[in-house]
Amino acid sequence: MVTLPPGGWRSRASLVELVELLGGDAETRAVGGAVRDTLLDLPVADIDLATRLRPDEVMTCVQASRFKAVPTGLKHGTVTAVTPDGPVEVTTLRRDVATDGRHAEVAFTDDWRADAARRDFTINALYGDIGDGRVSDYFDGLSDLDARRVRFIGEPLERIAEDHLRILRFFRFHARFGNGLPDAAGLAACIARANDLMALSRERIASELLRLLASDDPAPTLAVMVAQGILRSVLPEIDAAGVARLAALALIESDPSAIRRLAALLGPDEALASGVAARLKLSKAQSKRLTLAAGWTEAGAPPAMAYRLGVESAADRLLLRGDAEAAATLAPPPSLPIRGADLIGRGLASGPDVGQALARIEAAWIAAGFPQGPALDALVAEQLER
Repeated sequence: MVTLPPGGWRSRASLVELVELLGGDAETRAVGGAVRDTLLDLPVADIDLATRLRPDEVMTCVQASRFKAVPTGLKHGTVTAVTPDGPVEVTTLRRDVATDGRHAEVAFTDDWRADAARRDFTINALYGDIGDGRVSDYFDGLSDLDARRVRFIGEPLERIAEDHLRILRFFRFHARFGNGLPDAAGLAACIARANDLMALSRERIASELLRLLASDDPAPTLAVMVAQGILRSVLPEIDAAGVARLAALALIESDPSAIRRLAALLGPDEALASGVAARLKLSKAQSKRLTLAAGWTEAGAPPAMAYRLGVESAADRLLLRGDAEAAATLAPPPSLPIRGADLIGRGLASGPDVGQALARIEAAWIAAGFPQGPALDALVAEQLER
């Protein structure tokens, strides 16, 4: 019998209390990432519970306690219990009644195996008792975990037909947990159904892609995806040359960034990056960062780049150029210590001449390396004489 190690998240007083409120190990168990990552000795971020109790029963139990109950998704059986140690999602055991590739209609059940059967991969269908730590495995997920193999539960084509996003999830989980080439049956199904990605919202595609790119070494997985045409229907701009740039970038990054890595995949083309950002409906901040990063071939000294673009975007460009040393030495630049009022105080007449002189001073100040004191005064005087 496989058991979870003692301590850690399992020993949190609020979690133990919550599980007891929900009937103990016989009725409620941890499921998914917390169990999987604990067995792999990885940090656990979120804790999800599966329970045989119906959603209304979960609401009643939590509301009667010191915790707050939030009906996050009652239709799909999910209640969020807000505890002092953080939120915990509690979801009633389910089975799929109908699916359309994007959404599922579910029915509640008290059958643990039925709940496991509707999940995507065997390594995500492991349940762990909070009390004694016993792990329940209905589809040989423990063997797949040992082999670092990402494998669909049941027939891969059926799992993908239920939710097309599982194509991208298959590769994301392989990038994080897999070893060697992806599972052959899963890969074949993803190749056969790759065009199904067109039915997904661009936001869902972007979310999965960025999470894939955030893994330690995404390039080998992206290489398989490109070679097999997985992304061709939704992101045809990503090609083998982009994967090579990504692999080179990943070797020198000390602080990986999914947006920077996406810029590597797309290449040095700001218009292209801007278009992809709009298509994927990235946030304004993400879109701006991606577009600025794509200008990495533009000439410029690192300090000047940091002044014009900000340290983050300057570092992106330097890393994409392969200059990790320069990126590591970037520091926030000073602000220009001269204002229009200072120039007027030096005798310059107010009006458009002030703005023009200030622009000349700023350009010369940046080029000179941000001088201060007497050196700055001399620079200002020189520019005002022009």
